[in-house]
Amino acid sequence: MLTDRQGGRLLERLDAVRQDDLPSLHTLAAGIDRDLDAVIAGFNLLRKRTLLYR
Repeated sequence: MLTDRQGGRLLERLDAVRQDDLPSLHTLAAGIDRDLDAVIAGFNLLRKRTLLYR
């Protein structure tokens, strides 16, 4: 998601993780949900910096 700049698919991928039978990934998804605004801001910052340094 980071290297291909697909941050817009984050919510879709989190939903897919919740449907899988992998409890450790459920924990990761819950952690991302708790601070979703910061995760989205990080994606946006990465995208802006990438565009700036091209």
